Amino acid sequence: MSEIEELRAELALLKAERDIQRLQVAYGYYVDKAQWDEAADLFARDATLEIAARGQFRGQDRIRAYLHALPPLEHGTVFNHMQLQPLITVASDGQSAKGRWRAIMEVGFLGREELCGEATYENAYVKEDGVWKIARLHAFVTYFVRWNEGWSAGGVPMGTALPQMMPDAPQTVAYGSYPDVYIPPYHYPNPVTGKAWRKERDA
Repeated sequence: MSEIEELRAELALLKAERDIQRLQVAYGYYVDKAQWDEAADLFARDATLEIAARGQFRGQDRIRAYLHALPPLEHGTVFNHMQLQPLITVASDGQSAKGRWRAIMEVGFLGREELCGEATYENAYVKEDGVWKIARLHAFVTYFVRWNEGWSAGGVPMGTALPQMMPDAPQTVAYGSYPDVYIPPYHYPNPVTGKAWRKERDA
């Protein structure tokens, strides 16, 4: 491969990483403001969505319906989902990718409840019709706690299935959030040793 070809490949990789970051960050902003159609438009036609213990939703239409079943943004509510610490791995063909993110969440209902939490995403992305889209969104909720009580009081249970919007399939991974400990598997090997992560190392 010539130097020019190498530079072109590097540029394509950097552009893919930038486009995927913009895609995921846009998702966070739309979810913050309960702009469900805008968020759903970011998903591929055959995408899947899995958040906490609510099961898996398959296809863009079902993902759109699930999002619309969530609470609206109105007077007395706060929904913040900060998308942080991206680590993106683009496939060699440049048509798919995986990404790990951390979301810091703030949820508030005036006079009722105030929560903070964290979710680790292990997502997949695909280039569909020449545009990067979310192919799989999997949010592993590691903790939810009440601001006024803190971590010492224990965690708030993860969201379970919505009665008005049952999933297309059960959750794919059974795990517990704080005070339980669960480490979502890393999609990437150690960048220094090249070793793949194995669950027993952190058990």
